[in-house]
Amino acid sequence: MQSGSLTSMAGDVSERVSSLTRVIAVASGKGGVGKTNIVANMAMALSRAGKRVLVLDADLGLGNLDVLLGLVPEHTIEHVLAGTHCLDDVIVDGPGGIRVLPASSGVPQLTSLSESQQMMLMEQLEALSRDVDVLLIDTGAGISPNVTFFASAAQDTIVVVSPEPTSLTDAYALIKVLTRQYRERRFKVLVNMAKSPREAAEVFRKIDTAADRFLHVVLEYVGYIPQDDYVPLAVMRQKALLELFPASPAAQALTRLAGQVLQWPEPNFPKSAVQLLWQRLLQTTAVM
Repeated sequence: MQSGSLTSMAGDVSERVSSLTRVIAVASGKGGVGKTNIVANMAMALSRAGKRVLVLDADLGLGNLDVLLGLVPEHTIEHVLAGTHCLDDVIVDGPGGIRVLPASSGVPQLTSLSESQQMMLMEQLEALSRDVDVLLIDTGAGISPNVTFFASAAQDTIVVVSPEPTSLTDAYALIKVLTRQYRERRFKVLVNMAKSPREAAEVFRKIDTAADRFLHVVLEYVGYIPQDDYVPLAVMRQKALLELFPASPAAQALTRLAGQVLQWPEPNFPKSAVQLLWQRLLQTTAVM
């Protein structure tokens, strides 16, 4: 697409849109860092704050957000991409007023969407956008094409890391791919399962130092979620932490994170053609 066309498209969006559906991707370099749990509870906290929240389980071949929340969907995104159902048929109501677009489990062909499947998904999301304030995308772990596609399409990307060295290494790899292949320059970093504020700050310092030195990108520290024995209890009971143990340290930290998200400034126009397309497709239609 020519740069002149992009400029024209951006002008068209600015004239027609008074507010945008905020699109936030939550990603991690490796599994096991609590990313999906963070997404589920942050969604509930945002809903409690009065936002209309849709969660897209974008781990399209190994989705487990529905399992985490004790949901039993009849259909999944696999049926949408196959053309047998629309999103309204698939989306299920979750706890606390959130809505969930569940992924399939054990369907390897969905781990790398074709361009036509990506476009189909975006077009159907557009129809829902006027009823959504925040779209949270729970990406898969790692650096697969789906992960990087959804992360680059979002207005904000939160990279979740834990104090484990492998988590830091893999998170750096994810940031590296998004920087070099998609020209992303800014990332938000959330440290999960930290034993103390000091440990969390040290984890961020390590990845920030490496990213600044070798990738020349800006990392923003958005805080940490403490290690909390109530988290596995909620997972075992297939309930959101905020629902079962709202006074627990991790639940309170997640509520504060949601409050911080509400204070983020409105996103500027996207830095890439992919992001511009998503903004156009996920806009709240103010003028018809």
